[in-house]
Amino acid sequence: QVQLVPSGGGLVQAGGSLRLSCAASGRAFSYFQLGWFRQAPGKEREIVAAISYTGQGTYYPDSLKGRFTISRDNAKSTMYLEMNNLAPEDTALYYCAASLTSVLSKSASEYNYWGQGTQVTVSS
Repeated sequence: QVQLVPSGGGLVQAGGSLRLSCAASGRAFSYFQLGWFRQAPGKEREIVAAISYTGQGTYYPDSLKGRFTISRDNAKSTMYLEMNNLAPEDTALYYCAASLTSVLSKSASEYNYWGQGTQVTVSS
């Protein structure tokens, strides 16, 4: 069992930046592959980024490469998402999640534990 608590969401103007954090407690943090997902109103939940146990492996959808950066600090049991050059279409509820799979997970169905979500709103 692991508990995930995201923070860092808020309101930002287009072109701005935000850094999300996800603090974990419970089971050993380094056992999990981690991911960030987002869900906008009326849309399906989609992956934003994923990171492997050690942090050496990462995944981003092509549409977000170059703007978003995922990282983790296993000593602090915390994961981060740096978001730059934000646009109104990035507005969504952002979730952090943890997966017990042995490979880098890109599908929400492969994640076992979820945080409650933090709102990111980008104004034009």
